[in-house]
Amino acid sequence: MAQITKDMTFGELLSKYYSTCPKLVDDLMEAGMGCIGCPHSQMESIEEGAMGHGIDPDLLVAKLNATLEASQA
Repeated sequence: MAQITKDMTFGELLSKYYSTCPKLVDDLMEAGMGCIGCPHSQMESIEEGAMGHGIDPDLLVAKLNATLEASQA
C-alpha cells in the first residue's frame, strides 16, 4: 500500500517515516537529492525537489514506497 505521495513535503516524509525507516534518506541521497538537509527542502514537495534535480518524481516515490514497505514487512 502506497503511503508516500509526491505532494508530501520532505519535512513530512522525514517526520512520519525516518524513525522507522532511515533507509529513505539513503534512497534520496542515491537518487541525487543531497540537499535533503537544507531548510528549504522541509517545505518543498517531493515532486518539486525531484523535478528540480532532473529526477522523475513518480519513479522516486515508487522507490521510496518500496523501501518503506520492505521495512514494514
